[in-house]
Amino acid sequence: MNEKATFAGGCFWCTEAIFTRLRGVLSVAPGYTGGTLPLPTYEQVSTGTTNHAETIEIQFDPNVISYETLLKIFFATHDPTTKDKQGADIGTQYRSAIFYHSTEQKISAEKYIKILLKERTFPNIVTTVIPASEFYTAEDYHQRYFEKNSYQPYCQLVIDPKIQKLISEYRSLLK
Repeated sequence: MNEKATFAGGCFWCTEAIFTRLRGVLSVAPGYTGGTLPLPTYEQVSTGTTNHAETIEIQFDPNVISYETLLKIFFATHDPTTKDKQGADIGTQYRSAIFYHSTEQKISAEKYIKILLKERTFPNIVTTVIPASEFYTAEDYHQRYFEKNSYQPYCQLVIDPKIQKLISEYRSLLK
């Protein structure tokens, strides 16, 4: 049976481009989670007043890729040490968060964060681990953004280096 994972790690263009490349990931949808406004738009979320984060909702086959592996990729491809900021993207919508869908996911996420801190992989981790709430799929022009716009400067300067890191360090996990 397939499972769902929901992560916020900065710009959803970046996280979508990374997770779509993994074996066992069936689909990745960029969208908004964690806020109070129903049916938010990108323009509303961008104001930072809705409390939504730019997130991705991943459908995955746990027989092919584990939730723990998804966590590993999540932490390896964004900065979990900066509050409400990823690179030049600043605001609560760019926060680092794990929205868990089960007690097992919550336990796995909290355990993995403790391991990273114990191993001193990061000096601190600000990633929040909170229950999943309503997920709102982003507008069509955000879907598969990198694939459609890889020539854009943001894609070349921000997203492509993350993909190159994924290819270099996690080749065995790629489709």
